[in-house]
Amino acid sequence: MLKKIPEQIKRVSFLIAIILGGVLAARYFILPSSLVDTRFHRDSTVQREVARNVAFAGTTACGTCHADQITKKSKGYHKTVSCETCHGAARVHTEDPSQKPTAPKGREFCVFCHAYDHSRPTGFPQINPVVHNPLKSCTTCHNPHDPVPPETPRECSACHAQIASIKTASPHALIGCTTCHTVPAKHKISPRSVTPTKPETREFCGGCHAKEAPRQDAPKIDLSTHGERFLCWECHYPHLPERTASR
Repeated sequence: MLKKIPEQIKRVSFLIAIILGGVLAARYFILPSSLVDTRFHRDSTVQREVARNVAFAGTTACGTCHADQITKKSKGYHKTVSCETCHGAARVHTEDPSQKPTAPKGREFCVFCHAYDHSRPTGFPQINPVVHNPLKSCTTCHNPHDPVPPETPRECSACHAQIASIKTASPHALIGCTTCHTVPAKHKISPRSVTPTKPETREFCGGCHAKEAPRQDAPKIDLSTHGERFLCWECHYPHLPERTASR
């Protein structure tokens, strides 16, 4: 079988084998590990970047040339976010405008702040990146300097996803949020400064749960003795009322 292989092929194959052998020998036996070890290169890169002088310009400097963007941002939800939080240190750009700052457009940047995290303040805009306009860049719908959504969310679950999830497994699942909360229209625009009302008396829950209440499918209690002086939600979590707090 080997006799049928042309002599030229044999010679080329032998030459390739020698070259590969030489490369492997150099890789593992001759070259120092510092030239081939990826950890060395990674560590040296980190050290080099850390040692660089990070020079910030400050928002005031940005406003010198980008007054329109600064004006828009000062009236939007990102007014307290520094320009360089998103665009990176920009001192070099102010000294040489041809050196452009970064302009993050991928979804992975915005979710640092806006991916759902139950530890964030109530009303802070949060999304599930997997299902929220999948594969689209955030800037498709939101102007970063004034990121008001093109359409105000209709459902409370858009911002209160955790509460909505808990409520679906509760006897209160079919009770609309506005049954217990009066929600001003401006709450959807300024959720942290304009808040919904919350029930303030035991009699509110008694409208369904007092023994004389007309609703037949709700658990009944004697409002005059049950829970003594405590408000209902001091013992029962309204969105999942079976969950009680020990006193």
